[in-house]
Formats: sequence, structure tokens, C-alpha cells
Amino acid sequence: MENQIKIRRYEFDWLRVLAFSLLIFYHTGMYFVSWDWHVKNPVLSQTLEVPMIFMSQWRMSLIFLVSGVGVYFALGFRSAGTFAKDRLKRILLPLVIAMLLVVPPQIYFERVVQGTATDYLSFYPSVFEFEPYPEGNFSWHHLWYLTYIFCYSLLLLPLLVYLRRVSIQAVGIPNWVLLAVPALWLSTGGILLNERFPATNALIDDWANHFLYITVFLIGFILMKFPQLQEKVRKLRWFSLGLAASTLTILYTFYWFKDIDLNGIELSLYYALKQSNRWFWLMVILGFAMQHLNLKHKFLAQANEMVYPFYILHQTVIVALGYYLLQADWSIGLKFSVISLSTFIICFLLIKYLIMPLNWLRLPFGMKTIQRETQYPAGLHAEKIKEKEQLVSN
Repeated sequence: MENQIKIRRYEFDWLRVLAFSLLIFYHTGMYFVSWDWHVKNPVLSQTLEVPMIFMSQWRMSLIFLVSGVGVYFALGFRSAGTFAKDRLKRILLPLVIAMLLVVPPQIYFERVVQGTATDYLSFYPSVFEFEPYPEGNFSWHHLWYLTYIFCYSLLLLPLLVYLRRVSIQAVGIPNWVLLAVPALWLSTGGILLNERFPATNALIDDWANHFLYITVFLIGFILMKFPQLQEKVRKLRWFSLGLAASTLTILYTFYWFKDIDLNGIELSLYYALKQSNRWFWLMVILGFAMQHLNLKHKFLAQANEMVYPFYILHQTVIVALGYYLLQADWSIGLKFSVISLSTFIICFLLIKYLIMPLNWLRLPFGMKTIQRETQYPAGLHAEKIKEKEQLVSN
């Protein structure tokens, strides 16, 4: 395989941490806006929808793109078979366990608000009826991303292995191609699929989302193969920002928060603008990250390790806090601050001091197990024994 010398791209570690961290604020915001969610604050805020619409344009696309980057590097240091086994252990296993233990409290609090559940002990056995939510109480809820990235990683594995190994030169590609071609491709998918297949996050009928997320996943993978393209992305960051800001202004001015019935050419134009805007913001984020975030930091390694269990736990904590604060006569700003900050603190304490020290908890939360140090006998031969073991292991 190419590039056997391991290279750490810190900017993508930072993007991974930042993208998943935004989910805490986004899902806290879902408690306060009019969009359908599990538990809702009695007083809602239309103002909060303004930044949330902006974030929804690129937040999950960025996560899938960064996932493609991670898969590219992962396939550089392990075989396809080892990679597939790793996906089973670090994605499928945590997903199944979380669907049985972490997600059910979210559904329980929703059922309590609906008046169809009382105590948790009476509610919990209904999870094992395996009747899909919303009719039943079995769901992956916010963990749909794990389902999708697991399927993409394995179904696309032959293509990914081929792309990783094949020798291709990306020379002579004009700058405009990086902006126009993905934007046109995503726009075409949006026009053809978004109206027919509204987003469900249910895997089997979510074809518009599959088109989008497979595209950006593959773009992240392919981008790592060509340093020339990465350099173009970096250099285009300000031009990308101009395009992103322009299309965003049009969307806010003419489409978002306007009570209009779109059809025909107007609807196609809306989807083209929306998908192009999504791609331009990804180019902005990638460009500025490559320029400013390729920095090693002592905080980054631990934060990158904690991201996965944070993602698994955070929404359950938010829903629980939201439920217990339903009757609190506080302002939206105060509630938002308390829920988001408390979610961060609770998740951090659970992960840092309960999950991370214990291997039997690390595995269900997608973390690599800790390799305990071998105890060597005291005496003159201890160092020789240790040296021999290291040679054997290498």
C-alpha cells in the first residue's frame, strides 16, 4: 500500500472534535424550536431556528466527509478484512448496545410527556418487543449516523480499497472544477431525490440522504489521495466563503421563513441553491482548517478519543435534562445555557472517570481497550526480558 509512513492530519482531528461538539448545541436547540423532537420546551423560539438552519446545511455532511478522511488513513495501515472486523467491533457493537441501553431513556421521557408511560421499569421491557419507533419503543434515534457509516464503509469497501491502492494523478484540474462539479452533482441529486425521498434517517427509504452522504464521504476519502487538490481547497477558502455567503443570503432572503408554495422551476432552483450552499460551506470549513488547524495540542488526543462516547451519550442527557426542566419558569437563554453546559459536564465526568478507566465500558462506547503494561520481574534480567518482548511484538 502507498504511504506506509503514518501521517497525522491534525486539522481533521480538530474538525471531528468541533463537528461532534456542535451536536450538543444543535440538539439542545431542538428542545426550543418548532421542529418535531422528543421533548419540547413549553415556550418555543423562532429566532433560534435562524442559526440552526445554517448549521443543518453542513454539520452532518462535514461529519461524513471527515469520516471518509479517517477511512482513507485507516485503510493505509490495515487489510480490508481487519478493517471490516474493526467496523464490527467499534461501530456495530456500540450501536446495538446503545439501542438497548442508552436510547430507551429518550423514548421513555417522550412517552411520559405523551401520557403513555409511568415508571421506567414498566416501560423498559417494551424495548425488547423490537417494534420500530415511533409506533414502538425500539430505535437508534440520534445514532443513525453509526448505522449509515457502518453500511457505507462495508458496502463501499472494494471500491475504497481499489482507490487507496491505484495510482492516479490529479494534475491540471482547474480551481473552478472543485467548486462547480460537486455543487452541480449535489444539486442534481437534490432536484431529483429530495422531494421524492424526504429525510427519515431510517436507512432503507432515505435515498436523498444516501446520495448526499455517500458523495461527501467519498469526497473526503478521495481528497486525501491528492495533495494537489487539498492545496487548491486551501487557496480557494476566501473565494469559497464569498460564494457560501452569497448563496446563504439568497436562501435566507427568498426561501427560508417565507410562507411560499414552491413547485416546478422554483423548487428546482431552491434545491440547487441549497445543495450548492452546502458544498461551498464545506469548502470554506476545509480550506480554513487546512490553513489554521494543522496543529498538535496536548488537549487534542484526549478530546478526539472522548468524542465517540460523547456522541453516544449526549442526546440522552439533553432529553433527560429537558424533561426535568419542563416546568422551570426560566428564560430560553438560561435554559439553553444550563442544558448545554450541564450536558457537557455530565458527559465529561462519566467518560473521564467511569468509562475511560474500564476496558469493559470502553468497548461498548467505541473506544480502543487499554493495553496494560506487562509486569517484569525484579533483578538484572528485567530489561533484557522487556527488550526481547518488544522485538517479538514488532
